[in-house]
Amino acid sequence: MNTTYKKTRHLQLAGIFFCIFFSLPQTGWAALTNDDNCDELTLEQAMETAMEKNPGLAAIRARYDALATVPEQQSALPDPVLSLGALNLPTDSFDLDQENMTQIQIGLTQKFPFPGKLALKEESSSLEAEAALGLVDEVQLNLVKNIKKTWWDIFYLQKSRDVILSNQDLLRATVAAARTKYEVGKGLQQDVLLAQVELTKLMDREMSVAIAIEQKKATLAALLDLEVTAPCFSVPDVVTVDLPEIAPLADLHNRSQSNRPGLLSLKKKTEAANSRMELARKDYYPDFTVGAAYGYRQDTADGQKRSDLATIKLSMNIPIWTGAKQDNALAQRTSESFAAQHKVRAYLNTMQAAITSGYSAYTNTAAQTTLYRTSLIPQAEQTAAAMLKGYQVNKVDFLNVVRAQLALYNYKITYWHHLSSAFKALAGLEAATGSSIYKENNINE
Repeated sequence: MNTTYKKTRHLQLAGIFFCIFFSLPQTGWAALTNDDNCDELTLEQAMETAMEKNPGLAAIRARYDALATVPEQQSALPDPVLSLGALNLPTDSFDLDQENMTQIQIGLTQKFPFPGKLALKEESSSLEAEAALGLVDEVQLNLVKNIKKTWWDIFYLQKSRDVILSNQDLLRATVAAARTKYEVGKGLQQDVLLAQVELTKLMDREMSVAIAIEQKKATLAALLDLEVTAPCFSVPDVVTVDLPEIAPLADLHNRSQSNRPGLLSLKKKTEAANSRMELARKDYYPDFTVGAAYGYRQDTADGQKRSDLATIKLSMNIPIWTGAKQDNALAQRTSESFAAQHKVRAYLNTMQAAITSGYSAYTNTAAQTTLYRTSLIPQAEQTAAAMLKGYQVNKVDFLNVVRAQLALYNYKITYWHHLSSAFKALAGLEAATGSSIYKENNINE
């Protein structure tokens, strides 16, 4: 009698506990992951929006526009100097007709830098502008990479959420089976509790994924210059997940040498530094100033005619303080040239390392994705289904049923992680190479 009462009491408690957990997903969790009222954002739409609205990209474009106006300024001569003066004016009367040398003079002078200086200034400015244009392309590459990686992170998290919800349904079916067996005296109470604990863990995981989705959405919204405080969009559930075949590693390294904007930008900066070094050498030579003036002389008071006067002059600066100025300036420009060359080498090494790392990451994750999709997940699905059926006819231990379901859950989560990681590796490889990474005639190129 006492044993029957305890069993009935345990059954009542398990039923109450079971009902509570069945009702939990209908409350707060669903609200956090509800994207029904938000528009879908495809990867192509995200990139188009970023190209138009990203403030960082707009700023670097504006910087290039500013630098593009500099070369023409540097190639222009200095402004001429117009002068007007009264020469040899007597201070006792200030009359223009009192002294023979009194005149009103108007003059014009023009400075001419030593031949080649203006051309070198224009050349270095043009190269700086070209370097800035390359930097625009580099920033755009990195922006596309960051958008793709964030987008695929959201895709992975959404797929993880779907797997979690699906596994919750599977565990609820398992709980129902365990509860049914327990009610008829063929099961154990700990089986019901064990399934409920695993169900609770999935609910906690669902909450964590929901928070992660919102964080990634905020990151993507910032890149697109959208509302960050409450981003309302989702990525499509159905996308093309075929992984393309990429070119060999050696080809990617060769393509990057002539296509990576950041590398080309640094090379232009090196050329600009060399031009400034040549300009520093030109500073050992003088600049010239040519001037002409016309002096008007008024006739004397008694009517005597006085001819006007013309003045022509040529002057130049004499670079005699070369030890303090020109020598140090040349040393400065030479060091800047060496620094630019070292930056090119350092960038090249970093770029090649990124390509090699990205290539390895893509090929490995692509292989893992295929393995999970074609082998592990189908086998785990068959195992989980067989375990549940075997448990219902008392041929399989309940713990093995739960283990099979959790293995299936982990395999599916890992598959979507590998798939998104492969596409993220592609994005990083495209940015590192700066050009197409696919084999020639590849339809995905």
